[in-house]
Amino acid sequence: MKGNFEFRTRKSNRSLWVIECIDPNCSWRLRASKIVPESTKFVIRKYVGVHSCSLLNRNANHRQATYVVIGEQVAPQYVGVEKGPGPKGVQTFARTELGAQISYYKAWRGRKHAHTLIRGSPEQSFHVLPSYFHMLEKLNPGTVTRIEVDGESRFKYLFLAFGVAIRGFRYMRKVVGIDGTFLKGQYRGVLLVATAQDGNGQCYLLAWGIVDSENEDAWSWFLTQLKEIIVNAYRCEDFTGYMIEISNRYPRVAEYLENEVGFEKWSRCHYPGLRYNITTTNMVESLNSMLVNARDFPYVALLDVIQEKMSKWWNDRRIVATAITTPLTPSRESELRPRFAQSNSWHTSQLNPITYHVKGGELEGVVDIFNKTCTCKEFDIDKLPCVHAVAAAHHAQVSVYNLVSPYYTKEYYLLAYGETIYPVGSQSQWDVPNEVVTRIVLPREVKEKKRGRPKTSRFPSVGEFRKRKNRCGKCGAYGHYKKKCNSQTGSTEGNPPTNVPG
Repeated sequence: MKGNFEFRTRKSNRSLWVIECIDPNCSWRLRASKIVPESTKFVIRKYVGVHSCSLLNRNANHRQATYVVIGEQVAPQYVGVEKGPGPKGVQTFARTELGAQISYYKAWRGRKHAHTLIRGSPEQSFHVLPSYFHMLEKLNPGTVTRIEVDGESRFKYLFLAFGVAIRGFRYMRKVVGIDGTFLKGQYRGVLLVATAQDGNGQCYLLAWGIVDSENEDAWSWFLTQLKEIIVNAYRCEDFTGYMIEISNRYPRVAEYLENEVGFEKWSRCHYPGLRYNITTTNMVESLNSMLVNARDFPYVALLDVIQEKMSKWWNDRRIVATAITTPLTPSRESELRPRFAQSNSWHTSQLNPITYHVKGGELEGVVDIFNKTCTCKEFDIDKLPCVHAVAAAHHAQVSVYNLVSPYYTKEYYLLAYGETIYPVGSQSQWDVPNEVVTRIVLPREVKEKKRGRPKTSRFPSVGEFRKRKNRCGKCGAYGHYKKKCNSQTGSTEGNPPTNVPG
């Protein structure tokens, strides 16, 4: 193929394959037959490897450069990576490595075929899903998996929570954010995720789900699997209004939250615990970019990426936790130190054995070092001593670390990531019971795709602001101003921009 010589098949059956150059006057040919009649392997019996045809017969648009051949050759470039080369990259590969000129469409089909060879087809993914979940549970004790199918055994929902994450949640502040991001594969769907925040201010991945869409039935099923996980929290004066809004949009979800779950388990105004200072939306939205290249994968391949990333996060953070030399996590220690320095110049007076009045800055504070509260409310919400509390602790000759929530300590951080998440390995090595292997999970029925290029970016959430890129008035490019432009060309005012994003 690299020499641009095409060939045609002269004879082909179950035991014999004979090919020759497309020029009938050329001497190039190959003959292969089975080693033995019952074998599936062929051996070359005769080969004339020199072409005697004219150069006029060479063709860069090689007839043997099918999308299947292209996909098989480029497939190794997709092993161990999420993205790999796009269609234009496949065109370049075919031209430089195979000497073939192929169309963009053939390159796109070749890339798709390579994905199937490496990650399996979407249909295979549904079939192997029960076995995959069985191996996850076997290799990661305590892991919870669920597969929901309809009456025709067609896939509806799945749920996954690693046992390591469930056990580590004991050392997290009990506030959970949930959200969903759409998937872009053949059978689409929505990826749901539940996250907490660890003592170092990082996302803690708790549970995952895949559903058909963000609707009442899907959310109710996902929340049922999460059970005691807190869904959301609001201020008391806003709670009634939000519940009315939920009731109007999703009556069944509102009924479930009120009657089956109970307000005290998910609403801040009814919940006796603490929400701390966590902004859940930012935690969950940051995961969208983490999986941006994997959202068009078959479901099992997508779950593999999730497992790999979680394994890496757990290992990296365990290494960080082991190396910590201070009582608190690095982010909390960095918050506390400036407060300690600031409190040295503040005036503190004792009101009773546990209460102190602290003056300094714009806001005075009355600190209760026994109940760990301050009238500024920062200590109450964050459970990390405010400047007033640090000053009071210094005056009372009490270690400031004694006033910190245990969720911020090195010990809790290490316990949260102390275990390992294991991969399932190659499918050929799986040991799965027959009743799991034979379980039928069929692909869900999907509506016919709309014509045109599918949308790849999500719609912004309500209230979410997306910064617009600056456009240079000199060169027309985006990302900088005219004063900072390094272009040597003159003004292009009135001309179309030369570098328009997207």
